[in-house]
Amino acid sequence: MKHTFKIFLSLFLISTFTFAQKTIEASDIMSDIKNGKSISYKNAIIVGVLDFTFMEKALEKLPKKKKSSWWSNGNSSNTIEKLIEVQISFINCTFKDDVLAYIPDEDSGYTFTASFEDIAIFKNCNFKGKSMFKYSHFELDADFSNSTFDDDTTFKYAKFDKKISFSKTKFTESATFKYAKFIKNVSFSDAVFEDSATFKYAKFNNGVSFKNTNFEEDLNIKYMNVNGDFNVTNMKVGYNIDSKYTKINGKSFSKHLLN
Repeated sequence: MKHTFKIFLSLFLISTFTFAQKTIEASDIMSDIKNGKSISYKNAIIVGVLDFTFMEKALEKLPKKKKSSWWSNGNSSNTIEKLIEVQISFINCTFKDDVLAYIPDEDSGYTFTASFEDIAIFKNCNFKGKSMFKYSHFELDADFSNSTFDDDTTFKYAKFDKKISFSKTKFTESATFKYAKFIKNVSFSDAVFEDSATFKYAKFNNGVSFKNTNFEEDLNIKYMNVNGDFNVTNMKVGYNIDSKYTKINGKSFSKHLLN
Protein backbone atom coordinates (compact mmCIF):
# COMPACT_ATOMS: atom_id res chain seq x y z
CA MET A 1 0.00 0.00 0.00
CA LYS A 2 2.81 2.40 0.90
CA HIS A 3 4.61 1.53 -2.35
CA THR A 4 1.46 2.26 -4.37
CA PHE A 5 1.04 5.58 -2.59
CA LYS A 6 4.64 6.56 -3.35
CA ILE A 7 4.14 5.81 -7.05
CA PHE A 8 0.94 7.86 -7.07
CA LEU A 9 2.67 10.73 -5.31
CA SER A 10 5.58 10.66 -7.77
CA LEU A 11 3.25 10.72 -10.76
CA PHE A 12 1.29 13.55 -9.20
CA LEU A 13 4.42 15.64 -8.64
CA ILE A 14 5.63 15.01 -12.20
CA SER A 15 2.26 15.99 -13.67
CA THR A 16 2.12 19.07 -11.45
CA PHE A 17 5.61 20.13 -12.56
CA THR A 18 4.71 19.60 -16.21
CA PHE A 19 1.54 21.63 -15.78
CA ALA A 20 3.57 24.39 -14.18
CA GLN A 21 5.75 24.71 -17.26
CA LYS A 22 4.04 27.69 -18.88
CA THR A 23 4.74 28.38 -22.54
CA ILE A 24 6.02 31.80 -23.53
CA GLU A 25 6.43 33.19 -27.04
CA ALA A 26 9.90 34.56 -27.73
CA SER A 27 8.28 37.45 -29.61
CA ASP A 28 6.49 38.50 -26.41
CA ILE A 29 9.81 38.60 -24.55
CA MET A 30 11.38 40.69 -27.30
CA SER A 31 8.43 43.07 -27.15
CA ASP A 32 8.87 43.51 -23.40
CA ILE A 33 12.59 44.19 -23.84
CA LYS A 34 11.79 46.77 -26.51
CA ASN A 35 9.40 48.47 -24.08
CA GLY A 36 12.04 48.60 -21.35
CA LYS A 37 10.58 45.87 -19.14
CA SER A 38 12.85 43.59 -17.10
CA ILE A 39 12.57 39.92 -18.02
CA SER A 40 12.06 37.30 -15.32
CA TYR A 41 10.79 33.76 -15.96
CA LYS A 42 10.88 30.53 -13.97
CA ASN A 43 9.74 27.08 -15.08
CA ALA A 44 8.88 28.28 -18.58
CA ILE A 45 9.14 26.90 -22.10
CA ILE A 46 10.24 29.53 -24.59
CA VAL A 47 9.11 28.89 -28.16
CA GLY A 48 10.32 30.75 -31.22
CA VAL A 49 13.71 32.29 -31.92
CA LEU A 50 14.81 34.64 -29.16
CA ASP A 51 16.78 37.26 -31.05
CA PHE A 52 18.52 39.67 -28.70
CA THR A 53 20.03 41.47 -31.71
CA PHE A 54 16.60 42.51 -33.00
CA MET A 55 17.96 41.92 -36.49
CA GLU A 56 14.65 42.15 -38.35
CA LYS A 57 13.87 45.51 -36.79
CA ALA A 58 17.37 46.81 -37.49
CA LEU A 59 17.22 45.74 -41.13
CA GLU A 60 14.25 48.04 -41.70
CA LYS A 61 16.57 51.02 -41.21
CA LEU A 62 19.58 49.67 -43.07
CA PRO A 63 20.44 49.62 -46.78
CA LYS A 64 19.36 46.46 -48.53
CA LYS A 65 22.90 45.62 -49.56
CA LYS A 66 26.22 45.64 -47.77
CA LYS A 67 27.87 49.04 -47.86
CA SER A 68 31.00 49.32 -49.95
CA SER A 69 33.82 50.70 -47.82
CA TRP A 70 36.82 50.78 -50.12
CA TRP A 71 36.88 54.60 -49.99
CA SER A 72 36.65 54.85 -46.20
CA ASN A 73 40.05 53.36 -45.35
CA GLY A 74 38.38 50.67 -43.27
CA ASN A 75 36.68 53.14 -40.91
CA SER A 76 33.14 51.91 -41.59
CA SER A 77 31.76 48.74 -40.07
CA ASN A 78 29.10 46.27 -41.09
CA THR A 79 28.59 45.19 -37.47
CA ILE A 80 25.34 46.37 -35.91
CA GLU A 81 25.43 46.29 -32.10
CA LYS A 82 22.38 46.09 -29.85
CA LEU A 83 22.58 46.87 -26.13
CA ILE A 84 20.05 45.08 -23.90
CA GLU A 85 19.52 47.58 -21.10
CA VAL A 86 17.06 45.63 -18.93
CA GLN A 87 17.74 42.81 -16.50
CA ILE A 88 17.36 39.31 -17.93
CA SER A 89 16.51 36.31 -15.75
CA PHE A 90 15.59 32.80 -16.90
CA ILE A 91 15.61 30.06 -14.25
CA ASN A 92 14.72 26.45 -15.01
CA CYS A 93 13.54 27.36 -18.51
CA THR A 94 13.67 25.46 -21.79
CA PHE A 95 14.46 27.27 -25.02
CA LYS A 96 12.94 25.19 -27.79
CA ASP A 97 14.52 27.27 -30.56
CA ASP A 98 17.65 29.37 -31.10
CA VAL A 99 18.84 31.98 -28.61
CA LEU A 100 20.81 34.54 -30.61
CA ALA A 101 23.02 37.39 -29.52
CA TYR A 102 25.08 37.01 -32.70
CA ILE A 103 23.84 36.71 -36.29
CA PRO A 104 26.08 36.94 -39.37
CA ASP A 105 23.41 37.72 -41.96
CA GLU A 106 24.64 36.66 -45.38
CA ASP A 107 21.74 38.24 -47.25
CA SER A 108 22.37 41.78 -46.00
CA GLY A 109 26.11 41.50 -45.43
CA TYR A 110 25.72 42.80 -41.87
CA THR A 111 26.66 41.11 -38.62
CA PHE A 112 24.33 41.66 -35.69
CA THR A 113 25.45 41.34 -32.07
CA ALA A 114 23.91 41.95 -28.66
CA SER A 115 25.44 42.87 -25.31
CA PHE A 116 23.93 43.04 -21.83
CA GLU A 117 24.14 46.17 -19.71
CA ASP A 118 22.34 44.68 -16.70
CA ILE A 119 22.35 41.28 -14.97
CA ALA A 120 21.90 38.31 -17.32
CA ILE A 121 20.82 35.00 -15.77
CA PHE A 122 20.27 31.76 -17.67
CA LYS A 123 20.40 29.34 -14.74
CA ASN A 124 19.35 25.68 -14.87
CA CYS A 125 18.13 26.16 -18.43
CA ASN A 126 18.04 23.86 -21.43
CA PHE A 127 19.06 25.35 -24.78
CA LYS A 128 17.58 23.01 -27.39
CA GLY A 129 18.61 25.14 -30.36
CA LYS A 130 21.70 27.19 -31.11
CA SER A 131 23.00 29.54 -28.42
CA MET A 132 25.14 32.26 -29.97
CA PHE A 133 26.84 34.83 -27.71
CA LYS A 134 29.83 35.71 -29.89
CA TYR A 135 31.11 39.26 -29.16
CA SER A 136 28.59 39.67 -26.32
CA HIS A 137 29.69 41.99 -23.53
CA PHE A 138 28.21 41.19 -20.11
CA GLU A 139 28.68 44.37 -18.08
CA LEU A 140 27.19 43.04 -14.82
CA ASP A 141 26.80 39.59 -13.24
CA ALA A 142 25.98 36.68 -15.53
CA ASP A 143 25.06 33.11 -14.66
CA PHE A 144 24.77 30.07 -16.94
CA SER A 145 25.26 27.48 -14.19
CA ASN A 146 23.47 24.11 -14.34
CA SER A 147 22.42 24.75 -17.94
CA THR A 148 22.54 22.30 -20.84
CA PHE A 149 23.45 23.29 -24.40
CA ASP A 150 22.17 20.72 -26.91
CA ASP A 151 23.24 22.45 -30.12
CA ASP A 152 26.02 24.70 -31.44
CA THR A 153 27.31 27.15 -28.85
CA THR A 154 29.78 30.01 -28.97
CA PHE A 155 31.05 32.58 -26.50
CA LYS A 156 33.92 33.56 -28.79
CA TYR A 157 35.16 37.09 -28.05
CA ALA A 158 32.63 37.39 -25.21
CA LYS A 159 33.64 39.61 -22.32
CA PHE A 160 32.49 39.22 -18.72
CA ASP A 161 33.13 42.22 -16.46
CA LYS A 162 31.62 40.94 -13.21
CA LYS A 163 30.71 37.64 -11.56
CA ILE A 164 30.12 34.76 -13.97
CA SER A 165 29.48 31.05 -13.52
CA PHE A 166 29.41 28.11 -15.90
CA SER A 167 29.51 25.51 -13.13
CA LYS A 168 27.67 22.23 -13.75
CA THR A 169 26.95 23.15 -17.36
CA LYS A 170 26.75 20.53 -20.09
CA PHE A 171 27.76 21.05 -23.71
CA THR A 172 26.70 18.21 -26.01
CA GLU A 173 28.21 19.79 -29.14
CA SER A 174 31.54 21.58 -29.59
CA ALA A 175 31.86 24.71 -27.44
CA THR A 176 34.17 27.65 -27.97
CA PHE A 177 35.36 30.35 -25.60
CA LYS A 178 38.12 31.43 -27.98
CA TYR A 179 39.28 35.00 -27.19
CA ALA A 180 36.77 35.21 -24.32
CA LYS A 181 37.82 37.53 -21.51
CA PHE A 182 36.91 37.07 -17.85
CA ILE A 183 37.65 39.97 -15.53
CA LYS A 184 36.50 38.20 -12.34
CA ASN A 185 37.02 34.63 -11.18
CA VAL A 186 34.92 32.18 -13.17
CA SER A 187 33.90 28.61 -12.41
CA PHE A 188 33.53 25.76 -14.88
CA SER A 189 33.57 23.25 -12.02
CA ASP A 190 31.65 19.99 -12.60
CA ALA A 191 30.93 21.00 -16.20
CA VAL A 192 30.79 18.37 -18.94
CA PHE A 193 32.01 18.98 -22.49
CA GLU A 194 30.90 15.98 -24.57
CA ASP A 195 32.53 17.32 -27.73
CA SER A 196 35.69 19.38 -28.31
CA ALA A 197 36.21 22.52 -26.20
CA THR A 198 38.22 25.58 -27.22
CA PHE A 199 39.65 28.18 -24.85
CA LYS A 200 42.34 29.32 -27.28
CA TYR A 201 43.49 32.90 -26.52
CA ALA A 202 41.01 33.11 -23.61
CA LYS A 203 42.07 35.43 -20.77
CA PHE A 204 41.27 34.90 -17.10
CA ASN A 205 42.26 37.98 -15.14
CA ASN A 206 41.32 36.70 -11.69
CA GLY A 207 41.46 32.93 -11.78
CA VAL A 208 39.38 30.04 -13.09
CA SER A 209 38.15 26.72 -11.72
CA PHE A 210 38.00 23.56 -13.79
CA LYS A 211 37.54 21.41 -10.69
CA ASN A 212 35.88 18.08 -11.60
CA THR A 213 35.36 19.34 -15.16
CA ASN A 214 35.10 16.54 -17.71
CA PHE A 215 36.36 17.24 -21.23
CA GLU A 216 35.34 14.04 -22.99
CA GLU A 217 37.20 14.86 -26.21
CA ASP A 218 39.90 17.38 -27.20
CA LEU A 219 40.74 20.50 -25.22
CA ASN A 220 42.40 23.48 -26.88
CA ILE A 221 43.92 26.02 -24.47
CA LYS A 222 46.60 27.26 -26.84
CA TYR A 223 47.71 30.82 -25.94
CA MET A 224 45.31 30.82 -22.96
CA ASN A 225 46.41 33.18 -20.21
CA VAL A 226 45.47 32.81 -16.53
CA ASN A 227 46.28 35.15 -13.65
CA GLY A 228 45.21 34.06 -10.19
CA ASP A 229 43.93 30.73 -8.91
CA PHE A 230 43.99 27.88 -11.44
CA ASN A 231 42.03 24.95 -10.02
CA VAL A 232 42.23 21.78 -12.11
CA THR A 233 41.56 19.31 -9.30
CA ASN A 234 40.12 16.09 -10.79
CA MET A 235 39.85 17.69 -14.23
CA LYS A 236 39.68 15.04 -16.95
CA VAL A 237 40.48 15.24 -20.66
CA GLY A 238 39.48 12.35 -22.91
CA TYR A 239 41.88 12.96 -25.78
CA ASN A 240 44.45 15.64 -26.56
CA ILE A 241 45.32 18.90 -24.84
CA ASP A 242 46.83 21.62 -27.01
CA SER A 243 48.58 23.88 -24.49
CA LYS A 244 51.17 25.52 -26.71
CA TYR A 245 52.13 28.99 -25.40
CA THR A 246 49.62 28.70 -22.53
CA LYS A 247 50.60 30.81 -19.51
CA ILE A 248 49.49 30.23 -15.92
CA ASN A 249 50.61 33.14 -13.75
CA GLY A 250 53.46 33.79 -16.15
CA LYS A 251 54.59 30.15 -16.31
CA SER A 252 54.07 27.57 -19.02
CA PHE A 253 51.23 25.13 -18.53
CA SER A 254 52.27 21.62 -17.52
CA LYS A 255 50.15 18.54 -18.01
CA HIS A 256 51.59 17.32 -14.72
CA LEU A 257 49.12 19.67 -13.06
CA LEU A 258 46.42 17.17 -13.96
CA ASN A 259 48.07 14.24 -12.20
